[in-house]
Amino acid sequence: MEALDLHTTPTFQADPSSVQTHEVAVRYHQAWKRRDLDGVMALYHPAVEYNDFFQNRTLDYSQLRDYLGATMPTGSEELQTYTDRLRIDGDTAFLQYRVTLNGSDGLVSFRTVEALTMQNGLIIKVNEHAVLVSQTPATTRPAYSANAVSRLGLSARQVGALANDLQQYFEQSKPYLDPQLDLSHVAVATGYTRNQISFFLNQVRGQTFYGFLNQLRLDEALERLNAERHSSRIEEIAGAAGFNSLSTFYRCFKERTGCSPKVYLQRLGE
Repeated sequence: MEALDLHTTPTFQADPSSVQTHEVAVRYHQAWKRRDLDGVMALYHPAVEYNDFFQNRTLDYSQLRDYLGATMPTGSEELQTYTDRLRIDGDTAFLQYRVTLNGSDGLVSFRTVEALTMQNGLIIKVNEHAVLVSQTPATTRPAYSANAVSRLGLSARQVGALANDLQQYFEQSKPYLDPQLDLSHVAVATGYTRNQISFFLNQVRGQTFYGFLNQLRLDEALERLNAERHSSRIEEIAGAAGFNSLSTFYRCFKERTGCSPKVYLQRLGE
C-alpha cells in the first residue's frame, strides 16, 4: 500500500496538549506508512480501547497485535490517499483517508475516519469508522452494505488485504491452470473463508468465482495464442490454460474478442 503523506500543518485549539497530540499522530502515520507493527504498538497506551465501528467490535491492548498484524497491508497494490489534512483538537487527532481496493480497475473503495485520543503521549482510544463506497456509476451487481461485510468478520483494512492477497496468489501461483480448482482450494491456500472470498468477488469485483477463473484462463490462452499463432493448437492451448470445457472456452473467447479463435489468429497474421 502506498500511504501518501498527509498534510500536517497544525491549526491547534487553545490547548497545550495539541502540540503533543500532533507529534504522536504524525509518528502513528509514519509507522503505518513503514508497515512497522512494533512502531504502531509502541504508540498505544496499555489501557487502550480500540473501537472498530465497521465491525461493531471493541479490542483491548492484548488483542491489538493480532488484529493489526492481520489488517496491515502486505503488498503494493493497495492505494491509501488522505482526503483531509491532519486535524487536532486538544488531546484528539482526526485522520481521514480513502483506501482503493483492486486499484487496477478501481471498482470499490473505503472512506475511513480515525479519531485518536491521547493520554500521557500515548494513544488511549481509537474510534475507527469506515464506509464502503462504489467508485463506478450504477451497476447491475447485487447491493452490498457495511453490515454485510461486517458479518464476514473483516475490517476495512482486512478487505483490502484480502484483495491484495488474492491478486498475489493468482498471479504468482497460477492455480487457475488446474481445471479442478474450486473455492475450497483457494480458501485453504489463502487462509480466508469461502464466504469471504465469494463475497469479495461477487460484491466488490462483480464476478462469480468461476467467471473470475474463466477471465484468468482466457488471459492465459490469449497470451499463448499470440505467442504460437497456430490454429492446430487452439484446443490444446485451451486445456493448458485450465479450461475443462471447450464450449466454455469458445463462448468466453467470443465474448472477449468478438470472434472465434481461428478468425482471431487469421487477423493476427494479416
